[in-house]
Amino acid sequence: MLTPSARIALRLAFFYGAIFASVGIFLPYWPIWLESRGLSAVEIGLIIGASFWPRIVTSLVVPNLADRFGRRRLAMTLMTALTLIGLLAFALVSDFWLFMLLSLLTGATWSCILPLAEAISLDRTAEAGLDYGRVRLWGSITFILMAIIGGFALERAGAPAIFALLITTTALTLIACLFMPDSTGTPTGAEATGLGHLFRRLDLWLLVMASSLIQASHTLLYNFGSIHWRAVGHSEITIGWLWAEGVIAEVVFFALSARLIKRLSLPKLLMIAGILTSIRWILNGLSASLPLLVFTQGLHAASFALTMLATLQYLRQTTPPELQASAQGFYVAVGFAPLSGLISLISGWLYGAAAGQAFFAMAAMAAAGTALAVLLETVTKPAATLAGRM
Repeated sequence: MLTPSARIALRLAFFYGAIFASVGIFLPYWPIWLESRGLSAVEIGLIIGASFWPRIVTSLVVPNLADRFGRRRLAMTLMTALTLIGLLAFALVSDFWLFMLLSLLTGATWSCILPLAEAISLDRTAEAGLDYGRVRLWGSITFILMAIIGGFALERAGAPAIFALLITTTALTLIACLFMPDSTGTPTGAEATGLGHLFRRLDLWLLVMASSLIQASHTLLYNFGSIHWRAVGHSEITIGWLWAEGVIAEVVFFALSARLIKRLSLPKLLMIAGILTSIRWILNGLSASLPLLVFTQGLHAASFALTMLATLQYLRQTTPPELQASAQGFYVAVGFAPLSGLISLISGWLYGAAAGQAFFAMAAMAAAGTALAVLLETVTKPAATLAGRM
């Protein structure tokens, strides 16, 4: 007989496993599927970039409405269903502008799912005394599996297999939403709609921009990493393993994170993540040799996992309970989405002009995020450490 805490952990793990199985297909292989439809590098960058711009609105509005009415699970279920419909429509079009339109629509809906889920997950794991990192790592595990499976499927069945896997995993995410535990709070009404509380805080702006610069610096890798690695001679199976390796490092970090980060403040953790991210992109710009890629993919534990954990914990610990989903949406809408959209728009041009050396520009972005993390440390209280807040 499972305890109530174990049931919550199982349901959350099921959701993270499902949604990151979908991400494990989308990130490495969606650009390859688009390329198989005859699109150029510039067009692929524009199409993927288009998915970020609607997030500036929907990532604020939808989570805030869900906070206001206390219906976070319902909102994420609806957004997942609309995303699935939009993805299915991709198979029916061939015109560049229709690809752009569908990317806008699916970007608008997909972007709302994780902010809502993270608000639920952070609340419920704290209430149940669960380690968020150990629940979240199941998403990393399924990402690894799907990145490997996707590589084998691409090599043996071609790009159509990628589309089939993406639809299947997104449908599984919809099912997982139905089993997601909802927030325990009651609807908060008009007082919870005060987004001005978020917009007025200097520390939140510094956090959001620091984290977003570091995270958005991954855009070139996400959009053209698989294409670049294929171009320099790595096989589809090797590419799948490289993606998987990065997330294995992420899994190890999440499993050990409770012990590793107790003694450092959240801004300091963000600084460390930014420095290691810059190093990662500098090395990627220097060479795409397999030994070096194996090393830099291991740095994903810092560039992605450490950045994400520090950001989520800061938002959870410094934001009123009634604005938890809104705070997650605030991060996406004012930082991550516009920066990622901008980099996606120019990534095709960058990669077309400089190939792997375009990663040097990503290193500069991560360095800028690190500088803002240093500034964040100076405006937060010295006592505000993860150990003190956990």
